[in-house]
Amino acid sequence: MERERTLVLLKPDAVQRRLVGEIIRRIEQKNLDIVALKMIRIDQKLAETHYEEHREKPFFRELIDFITAGPVVALVVEGPDAVSVVRRMMGATNPFQAEPGTIRGDFGLDLTANLIHGSDSVESAKIEIRRFFQPEEILA
Repeated sequence: MERERTLVLLKPDAVQRRLVGEIIRRIEQKNLDIVALKMIRIDQKLAETHYEEHREKPFFRELIDFITAGPVVALVVEGPDAVSVVRRMMGATNPFQAEPGTIRGDFGLDLTANLIHGSDSVESAKIEIRRFFQPEEILA
């Protein structure tokens, strides 16, 4: 299996509810490596760029308001099939439909405040990692 990198964002609700350590523990237990990690505040411009694909949808403003409402923990996670492994660990976007044992299934309380973002493809991951991290911030 080829090693991949993916972006993971632990959203403001994960930080506020003190779930950062639990989520990172799950990532590490899956034998994935954290090659970069930082706590940031996402500003309006970065949020709009990140959620550009949803701009015309009715929930766009709610997404922007939520992701900019508090600190976010951004990670670059690396390992075999990291993109799909993290996506499976996250569970369905709607936490009420997410399987037990997934992050959203175990901890999710709301469709918008759904704890975690993970890149949906290797190509998206490359773009998203560059959006949130400088090359020197990532361990080789």
